Amino acid sequence: MSIPANSSCVDLSGLWVPLVTPFATDGAVDHAALARLAQRLATAGVTGTVVCGSTGEAAALDEGEQLAALETVAVAAPALPRIVGLSGYHLGQTLAWVQRLNREAPTALLVPAPHYIRPSQQGLIDWFTSIADASAAPLVLYDIPYRTGATLDRETLLALAAHPNIVAIKDCGGDAAKTRALIADGRLQVLAGEDAQLFATMAEGGAGAITASAHLRTEDFVRVVRWLREGRLAESRALWQPLVPLIELLFSEPNPAPLKVALALEGCMGETLRAPMTRAGEAMRERLRALYAELA
Repeated sequence: MSIPANSSCVDLSGLWVPLVTPFATDGAVDHAALARLAQRLATAGVTGTVVCGSTGEAAALDEGEQLAALETVAVAAPALPRIVGLSGYHLGQTLAWVQRLNREAPTALLVPAPHYIRPSQQGLIDWFTSIADASAAPLVLYDIPYRTGATLDRETLLALAAHPNIVAIKDCGGDAAKTRALIADGRLQVLAGEDAQLFATMAEGGAGAITASAHLRTEDFVRVVRWLREGRLAESRALWQPLVPLIELLFSEPNPAPLKVALALEGCMGETLRAPMTRAGEAMRERLRALYAELA
């Protein structure tokens, strides 16, 4: 898989896992469980992790907790590249946070459109350009309109692709034609952001994926991505298809509640979430237990 012309030194292709944030029963971040999780993923062969993304309930973490989580992952798995999630809608505060994160030397920043505001396309270009100019790390655009309320048009993304510090996109836009146009353009590495779209996006020429489901059956997800990059389509499809029911189940209730149930079943951590997130329902638990019994 080629590296975009924007940044010959940065290759974000492969499988990235957006880490959950484990919480103790008292609601505090469980750093021991987070460290074990990072170490496990590192030994399973993932490309890297995303710390403090939506799967990590970053909206419920204050700045100190986010920095502490990033440090825990860095110490537990120092060789594992780390993308840091970044979100907001106040540009001045966001740029100040970027300056603070510059001192942490992340591999990249994952940046969505400003939520709630719904600016014009030019406003979106200005937003991402300002952050890219301020960041010491390259940017991964996060196109996820159902969370932000802002749609990034194809022309906007192609304009942003000209910025030397914008190198990739986490694609949750739900627009297959836009995805194909970005892959064909070649300046941004396209990472599937919807777990169920991993196979299709990479078969079309995408560079990889950011996949929460890969907390589970990690080695299988790693092989699927590697074989797709190697053009071993039939082998990767045979391994991919049994993973699809797991992906569908994990996203049948709001993420990361089902994922935390599954990780608790594996003995990795507890199920605690922070409000307004709530635990998965009992029916979900039973379905996960049954699926685990089938996969055993």
